[in-house]
Amino acid sequence: MYQEERLIGILNYLQEHQRISIEDICKVFEVSRDTARRDLVKLEENRSIIRTRGGAILPSLTKEVLNYEQRLLDEPKGKKEIGRLAASLIKNNEYLIMDASTTVQFLAEHISTQNNIVVTNSIDIADILSKKDTLSIHLLGGLFNSTHRYIYGAKAIEMLADYNADKLFLGTCGITQDGLSIPDSEEASLMKEMIRRVDQVIVLADSTKFGRKLFQNVCGWDRVDILITDKEPNDQLIETLNLHEVDIMLVQGATNDG
Repeated sequence: MYQEERLIGILNYLQEHQRISIEDICKVFEVSRDTARRDLVKLEENRSIIRTRGGAILPSLTKEVLNYEQRLLDEPKGKKEIGRLAASLIKNNEYLIMDASTTVQFLAEHISTQNNIVVTNSIDIADILSKKDTLSIHLLGGLFNSTHRYIYGAKAIEMLADYNADKLFLGTCGITQDGLSIPDSEEASLMKEMIRRVDQVIVLADSTKFGRKLFQNVCGWDRVDILITDKEPNDQLIETLNLHEVDIMLVQGATNDG
């Protein structure tokens, strides 16, 4: 087996088991301890792992997030099906808040109910919803982030505080047992206010978000009612979700990851 193949295998092992030892590498890949150490050095140089005494773990903090257009193209099938399932939870005449995530944009495309009032900080979601005749749209004002295409800042939070709604549809960049996280503190402040304004919080996230932790915490699982995703979480996360009575909804054809 070539080194590049082993490196991929080591990362796959870490995704499943969270840590790997020199002995594990020797046993699984049938290599010497010196070869195992060289593999870990290479992965560390690529910033793929953090070396520990006798082995390695995956970095717990994710620092890179794709821009909005790139995220729209990333795993589109899973996101579209999550959006479709989320749209089925909406009833006529409900008041809704939608954040500016790409998965929530796919939800907006699938809304077919009547007489909903929607508050959002996303110009793209507002544009999609504007083509649906029976919806009323309240677009928050404030500063505009052109990279991730959302409106944020003190003015947006001030406007949001005037609203109350039935449901919040929320995306996230990271999901761990601690809850939801994103890279930007300004956006997180707005999302926290969104959570305060609604009766029910529904998180839309594909399985690539599992195990990722970013700089800014948004909320713990005690504030979430439903998680809609495309793959069953691992046993540890399921246990945490059950503890906080979070309903897990899987899209059709979802696979078991635990």
